[in-house]
Amino acid sequence: MATFAWTGRTRQGNIQKGEVVAKNREEVVGLLRRQNILVTSIQQKSREIRLPIPGFGGKVSDKDIVVFTRQFATMIDAGLPLVQCLEILSTQTENKILAKAVADLRMDVEAGSTYADALKKHPTVFDDLYVKMVAAGEAGGILDTILSRLAKHIEKAMKLKKQIKTAMVYPITIMGVAVLVIAVLMIWVIPIFAKMFVDFGGTLPLPTQFVIDVSNFMKSYAVFMVMGFGAIIFAFKRFYKTENGRRITDRFLLGLPVFGDLIRKAGVAKFTRTLGTLISSGIPILEGMAIVAGTSGNKIIEEALLTARQFISEGKTVADPLAKAKVFPPMVVQMIAIGETTGALDTMLGKIADFYDDEVDAAVIALTSMLEPLLMIFLGVIIGFIVIAMYLPMFKLAGTIG
Repeated sequence: MATFAWTGRTRQGNIQKGEVVAKNREEVVGLLRRQNILVTSIQQKSREIRLPIPGFGGKVSDKDIVVFTRQFATMIDAGLPLVQCLEILSTQTENKILAKAVADLRMDVEAGSTYADALKKHPTVFDDLYVKMVAAGEAGGILDTILSRLAKHIEKAMKLKKQIKTAMVYPITIMGVAVLVIAVLMIWVIPIFAKMFVDFGGTLPLPTQFVIDVSNFMKSYAVFMVMGFGAIIFAFKRFYKTENGRRITDRFLLGLPVFGDLIRKAGVAKFTRTLGTLISSGIPILEGMAIVAGTSGNKIIEEALLTARQFISEGKTVADPLAKAKVFPPMVVQMIAIGETTGALDTMLGKIADFYDDEVDAAVIALTSMLEPLLMIFLGVIIGFIVIAMYLPMFKLAGTIG
């Protein structure tokens, strides 16, 4: 497969340009001809040299998937054949990785594969939830409806993720700035005052001596402190990759006074919305619980859902094992029980998700409102102590001269 830049004219004489991923020039001409575009020039683009640096490669964002899914659903609903939809989208998709994946999907579908089976070959672009729902849509003949539902679900998940990031970014940013300011003061500013105080002579006040000692320590061991901090982060990442490490860390996060409540509410919203979407799309509840557990993002919630799935496979209800896990709020468990009793579990799960979306909104606002003054007080106390400690010898000197 290669990327070709093309220029052509429509039947109305309008000039159009674009790029398409294809095997050769003949395939590009055929693809554009089916879109009623007469090709005037085709030029193969040179391959980009990508350095294999971890973390710096391109990726497909949730927004790219939402746009692709909505466009695909619209085309399917309009009656366009599946292969033609994929041909059009492979030329219009701006993300190069997604465009390449869509081109591969078209080739697989043309070769006789189902759309869901073709999606399975691209797990880094389309997750298990996406593949299972598409398979259900194909089996039920409602692929356009399922795609629209998928796009809506991903949009809701994006909004929830953004809310969590908003709650986490603010305190991390403030603390980062605080650490930077204090480091600059300690390593570059305080030594100037320390030299001046040595020239004056005499005994320094205890707070001033303490600040100078901390400054000397940071100045002498700054490199080792940075290396130590990096080593701690590396060790934590290795620890978190283990089963027990994830379990301990996620349990600790859920137990935090304010952040834990926010994480729990976000987990409830994600679990209920995803499971409700799967059930309403015709996915069996046991398969849905396995998918939801794998995408929960928290080991404690994941284990609770897998345990509940085991009980459900033995003929028990969804609500009973969730109540025994003591991870989800009692109101959630009761509403799920009502949904099971009335036979409208998917509808009830959607209502729970909507409620907890609002709860996450409120929790983020409350968290930001609480952290803002606390962080300001923290910064004021630390920097104020440093400033006062530096001025105490000057006050003492002024008193002696007086």
